[in-house]
Amino acid sequence: MPDESEDDSGLTKNDPDETWESPEPEPQEVPDHEAPATEDRPDESLQPPTAETRTGDAPVDPADDVDGTTPPGASTPPGAPAHGGGETGVDDDEEWTEPPDDEELPLAVHIEEMVKRLAVVAFVAAIVTSAAFPFAQDFITTIWYNVHPGTVAECPGAQQCAPPHVYGPLELKLAELKLASLAGVVLALPVFVYETYLFMRPGLYPQERRYYLAAVPTSLVLAIVGVSFAYFLILPALFTYFLYYSEQTADIAFALQDTFNLILMMMGTLAVVFQIPLFIMLAIMMGITTRRWLAARRLYFWGAFLGIAFLFSPDPTGMAPIMVAGTMVVLFEGTLLLLRWVGR
Repeated sequence: MPDESEDDSGLTKNDPDETWESPEPEPQEVPDHEAPATEDRPDESLQPPTAETRTGDAPVDPADDVDGTTPPGASTPPGAPAHGGGETGVDDDEEWTEPPDDEELPLAVHIEEMVKRLAVVAFVAAIVTSAAFPFAQDFITTIWYNVHPGTVAECPGAQQCAPPHVYGPLELKLAELKLASLAGVVLALPVFVYETYLFMRPGLYPQERRYYLAAVPTSLVLAIVGVSFAYFLILPALFTYFLYYSEQTADIAFALQDTFNLILMMMGTLAVVFQIPLFIMLAIMMGITTRRWLAARRLYFWGAFLGIAFLFSPDPTGMAPIMVAGTMVVLFEGTLLLLRWVGR
């Protein structure tokens, strides 16, 4: 009977001369300074497949193709767009990752272009000024007697209408030049807005370009409304105050140059002031600010309006700055109210 013995591993050996190998490999000692090669390696079988590991003709889910490209070797399911988006994608005219014509240029190139566009504005203003200068004296007579109390028929020689007084040889010509220059500035303001648009156009999105182009005729209309507001309302009220304020103290003799400086200053200031609604609308439409942000800081804007009015209205009595500041506040609040009404 063969000699059977049992070794330490529990295996029975029939022949002592026959060698047996344990089914389990003997563990190998690993040096302390050397970590196993698979110790820190994550189980690759648990990792999700990536675009690089996708092979074969397996269809790709459009939801997985987030970047709009299909990996090489993968097929697109029937009915799915060949590229990201397709019929259900975003319209290229409505949303851009960056402005289509945006290009980085040196600062000197931007400055040179800006100077050229400002030169166009100055040229237009000079042309309009030259065309209006021959008619400036008639305009002065009409404006003078319309902003003072009384009618044109009553004013010549009437003390209550304060006819103009000239105290220098160039005073009348300077007043004519200033009036013609005001006409040039008012009519060149839309050109300035348009040239500004051309300067910023490469960095604007398509929807921002549409907003800016709509602002050009709006700017002209608002400038005309501002000059008319000053001519028909602010200046008559202001000179009525001046006349009745000083008629009991001295004989009224308004100098042509000083008085016309005030008239032109008020007209030009209100032409710019009436651009406030346009600036606010453009800033909100282009995402620069919001109505809530402006409304939360309205007191700061009121203070700024008052400071600007006193800075650009040369009236020591304070009546003209108060009128200008009040107009700015009304325009500001009216624009916010309109935006709230339309839900912006």
